[in-house]
Amino acid sequence: MHVEWRGRIVVDPELHHGEPCIRRTRIPVSVIISSLADGISEEELLEQYPKLTREDIRAALAYGAELLQPKSI
Repeated sequence: MHVEWRGRIVVDPELHHGEPCIRRTRIPVSVIISSLADGISEEELLEQYPKLTREDIRAALAYGAELLQPKSI
């Protein structure tokens, strides 16, 4: 299953200095990914950020994974 992140992640120079964030929030993708890497559960993230959804979390992970894919020439 492919997670489509493009509808959930925005990069706006006026928002968080252009850092990728979850649409309609000020929650940076980096905060979601680093929190999960630090062992914070999805449930804890959802409690800490009430505007966040499970789909947003998956979109953040998909965005990060896509950035790490080698580019084909």
